[in-house]
Amino acid sequence: MLKDITLGQYFPGNTVIHRLDPRTKLIFVLLYIIALFNAKGWAANGVMIAVTLLSMAISHISLKNIFKGLKPMMFIIALTALLNLFYTQGTPIREGWIITWEGIERSVKMMLRITLLITGTFLLTYTTSPMALTDGLERLMNPLKKLHVPVHEMTLMMSMALRFIPTLIEETDKIMSAQKARGADFETGNLIERAKALLPILVPLFVSAFRRADELAVAMESRCYHGGEGRTRLKQLHFTGIDFVALFLGLLLVAGIFVLKHYGL
Repeated sequence: MLKDITLGQYFPGNTVIHRLDPRTKLIFVLLYIIALFNAKGWAANGVMIAVTLLSMAISHISLKNIFKGLKPMMFIIALTALLNLFYTQGTPIREGWIITWEGIERSVKMMLRITLLITGTFLLTYTTSPMALTDGLERLMNPLKKLHVPVHEMTLMMSMALRFIPTLIEETDKIMSAQKARGADFETGNLIERAKALLPILVPLFVSAFRRADELAVAMESRCYHGGEGRTRLKQLHFTGIDFVALFLGLLLVAGIFVLKHYGL
């Protein structure tokens, strides 16, 4: 069911990761991605798996929630694995076969890399509220204001888009349930037929999305929201000792992965 998708949701908590400054978490995720894309050997990938599982344990995010978030990405992960499996040259696993040992290894590593990438970004949204994420991103992008980049508007749009993903998923699920009750069939037929059956969902979904956008705009205008300069915040962002420790560990992770890459591990 679509309602099982956890993309964009925030799970409140009082763990160490929840209490980190959102800027710290954004920078750490960036360092995590740099380390992940430089993890070539099995030892380096093992370190990335350990870091991810440790982060999940500290933040009290269960594997169940991660698997729910991975559901929409399963097709992309499987397709990437198949492409690497059949199009990687090397030593065939059997005479005359196009599947190679190198292809199997690369396929597994690519599946692992995509899964860890998605999991790492999910942990960011699961442990950071949309408002905190917006404030942190805006503070990090503050230097761009000198180049007349509309930083506040950009971060606000990204935050609102992230915030309304669960709402739109819930709305889509309601529309599908209503149409199923009227005899619509979304589960039989081939892939093209099933895609065509989903077309009638788009019109009411777009109408609902535009209505919500209009209501949000009216609500913001009625509260005299203008944003940008002079806007105050309920919670001020401050770096603490644990933030500096987290950033140091992120840099240490990147350095360690580069060392393992240098030695072919």
